Amino acid sequence: MDFRSLPSVEAILEGETGSLLAKRFPRALVGDAVRVAIDELRASIREGHPPQGEAEAEVRIRAERWLHATARPGLPRVVNATGIVLHTNLGRAILGDAARTALVEAASYPSALEFDLATGRRGHRDDHIRQSLLALTGAADALVVNNNAAALMLAVNTLADRREVIVSRGELIEIGGSFRLPDLLQRSGAILREVGTTNRTSVEDIAAAITRRTGLILRAHPSNYRIEGFTERPELRALASLARENNVTLLEDLGSGALLDLDAHGLPPEPTVRASIEAGVDLVSFSGDKILGGPQAGILVGRAELVAAMQKNPLKRALRVDKLILAALRATLVTLRISEDPIEALPALRLLAREESELETLARVAIGPLAEALGEDFALRVVASSAEVGSGAQPMRAIASRAIEVRHASWSADETAAWFRAATTPILGRIHDNTFRLELHAVESAADLLPTHTGLRPHAP
Repeated sequence: MDFRSLPSVEAILEGETGSLLAKRFPRALVGDAVRVAIDELRASIREGHPPQGEAEAEVRIRAERWLHATARPGLPRVVNATGIVLHTNLGRAILGDAARTALVEAASYPSALEFDLATGRRGHRDDHIRQSLLALTGAADALVVNNNAAALMLAVNTLADRREVIVSRGELIEIGGSFRLPDLLQRSGAILREVGTTNRTSVEDIAAAITRRTGLILRAHPSNYRIEGFTERPELRALASLARENNVTLLEDLGSGALLDLDAHGLPPEPTVRASIEAGVDLVSFSGDKILGGPQAGILVGRAELVAAMQKNPLKRALRVDKLILAALRATLVTLRISEDPIEALPALRLLAREESELETLARVAIGPLAEALGEDFALRVVASSAEVGSGAQPMRAIASRAIEVRHASWSADETAAWFRAATTPILGRIHDNTFRLELHAVESAADLLPTHTGLRPHAP
């Protein structure tokens, strides 16, 4: 098939397909959908994948899929079978029941967002999360902004504008999306002072760099990489003691935001915020949507006078969170504080804590219905696998897991992956050793793996 055999946009709009789609969607939107569908078909033909059936039928399928995606009021739902539990590109932590309820209530009714019910005067939005954070971390005060990069920017701009920030060369990290710590410090108004080497930095290295120009000592948790072998990193209490002796603020970027002792619950260990505060760190920043298990947020806890100074910075208003984030974060923090079993109450922690026996059972329950739904062209088997925490937490730690290996009689692994992604609810797996896998660690039920499908021929991107 060549391009000349493709129907025109006008022919589709005036024909049966256009008439049927126009009954459910505005005609102008249908026109856009048909143009997108025909452009997709042209690209497919150019790549050597012509439609197997009538071109008009495939235009209709593609246009209808585009219309449903465009007219959907929310974000596209997907099934996370990638093996990365807190997947940054898939929204990280799933909220718990209490957070979802709080979010809906905040969206549905007026709330005392910045209103003090006791005095009848204006209140402060951070008051809704302060008490829980102080109880969970042992800090003197706390505030929240829209993500951890924003928290770091606010702290550096407030405490070290046009002053030096001392950072070990081994901690000059790059996070997702090519955002680098040195660039963030520069945008915050600070002057970067690198000390030590990539693999070894001592307390003496940091002490030698302190001058009257020093505004902060920054310790960054290397959450998304590990340096092993001949290494040295200052012990936290020694670093805090050095900061106190020189009247310099010590800021620690913990990233993942562990408020529980995860090791005690059988989860991959992460340094806790409370341990940093107890070690003498002046200010700690961390995320709300990683191991904390809540919505995207950046949280700062520490000495009261430092938090008060940041509250007065005009950047705080620019970086503040709205009522929906506050409601979900407050509910998550309260759950961590009062729940008898916070691991079970928060989906992010519950999924991370799943044992191999549970995943083996899930795999055995899922494989029969999945094989029946896919048909005889597919061959399936349950295999041992490994999952990751994700979002930069424990990058070298593999979690024992299970997966369903999916092979097609003639499709490549890329084509099989594309076919699952094209399901009405896209199912995102991973390719391992040129084989497509459905990793089960973040899959809630066997039914999630059954694709309802558009019928489009799969092909590699």
